[in-house]
Amino acid sequence: MSSSQKIRGIICIILSAFCFAWMNAFVKLSGDLPSIEKSFFRNLVALIFAFVMIKRSGAGFRFQMKNLHWFILRSLAGTLGIFCNFYAVDHLVLSDASTLNKLSPFFVIVFSYLILKEKITVFQLTCITSAFVGSMFIVKPSFASVSVLPAFIGFLGGLFAGCAYACVRKLGTRGERGPFIVFFFSTFSCISCIPFMIGDFHPISGIQLIYLLLAGLAAAGGQFAITAAYTYAPGKEISIYDYTQIIFSTLLGFFLFGQVPDGFSILGYFIIIAAAVVMFFYNNRSKKTE
Repeated sequence: MSSSQKIRGIICIILSAFCFAWMNAFVKLSGDLPSIEKSFFRNLVALIFAFVMIKRSGAGFRFQMKNLHWFILRSLAGTLGIFCNFYAVDHLVLSDASTLNKLSPFFVIVFSYLILKEKITVFQLTCITSAFVGSMFIVKPSFASVSVLPAFIGFLGGLFAGCAYACVRKLGTRGERGPFIVFFFSTFSCISCIPFMIGDFHPISGIQLIYLLLAGLAAAGGQFAITAAYTYAPGKEISIYDYTQIIFSTLLGFFLFGQVPDGFSILGYFIIIAAAVVMFFYNNRSKKTE
């Protein structure tokens, strides 16, 4: 992997974090709707964008049948991750749900090792752990106040998301196109939501529809960006930058909802940024000595 590919991967994953932060903001603005309906719109816009991109490219909807099981695993894990994450958001305090969701970069590294056989160094694990500690300062979870089942489901959400992103990396290394990976996943997820929506559909107002469409648009940008990120670079080298979503979310919380970060949050920002910078230079130095 060239240094330019790694830089592209870092840029893409930070862009995805920015988009997903906006997605969460729009979902919050959309009000009290079932998480399944929010999940459906989250993926519907990405499906449309991916469809248009594939049609305009003229490449068609072809893929290698030998990779079908990786497409299915990526889509199943991603869909379960979304369902678990929204369930956790609906049943836990937001700080607890956010912390559990931010476990996904840990699982990216684990599944990158299991699926891609990418080696992990102690130093890289230390940086990832430092970033997670920084996120704890920001979200300040109070695990004693939550029930076991929602917390466990939120934990599974992070695990499924990590597995999905590792599969994206696997598909990228096997020559599959990013737009088709997004299209396959989005189609799978939308179809999975339909039975639940038929059984428990809640009417949506005009303003709620606008916010959900904007959430879907932001999710589409995040999905394309993170798919590109893990096709450019190994998860162990770029997954730490996914923590920037916490920073973006905090800024949006201030400007949209008047939420002001405290001293612990500022300390968390410093730890996350410092860990990211240290690991970036470490990876560059390691690459030069190979």
